[in-house]
Amino acid sequence: MTADWDARGIEIRSERLCLKLVTPDDADEVFAAITPAITRFMQWEPPRSPAAFAQVWRSWLTLIRSGSDLHFVARSVADDRCLGLVGLHAAKTVSPELGIWIREDAQGDGIGREAIGAVVEWASERLDPDCFQYPVAEKNVASRRIAEGLGGSVIETRSNPKYTSVVYRIPNLRR
Repeated sequence: MTADWDARGIEIRSERLCLKLVTPDDADEVFAAITPAITRFMQWEPPRSPAAFAQVWRSWLTLIRSGSDLHFVARSVADDRCLGLVGLHAAKTVSPELGIWIREDAQGDGIGREAIGAVVEWASERLDPDCFQYPVAEKNVASRRIAEGLGGSVIETRSNPKYTSVVYRIPNLRR
């Protein structure tokens, strides 16, 4: 990432998605899409109120400005509806970490694969890391398929209070 990098201009497009970095204008729609069912495979618990979520998204803005963590809102090209979030954490490192959640009513149609694939393609080109790490709950079969579909292989196992995860290494698509 160069010193003149401007986060405001980032837009990643795929066939069905437009991914842009989160802004305050996204907060209400993103909060409304966060449900306990989608957070069962996330390390964090869902915020209980819009005020609690405000603390979260405001911290994301600081990380986005620094370029260290990028939080993308995935929106439908067809109707601009928020479908979820994709994170690229430790973006300036040789092995950034990917994360994703897709709203319940948009799951099962390949949106997660398309969103992660678009971010991996963009980051491979623009940031040129050695590879990506993608931690996934062992029991989250859909997310494991995303990693495997991108050529990912398991490199380690981690435990946290909610579940055991496997960490995939996904190659840089340019190499």
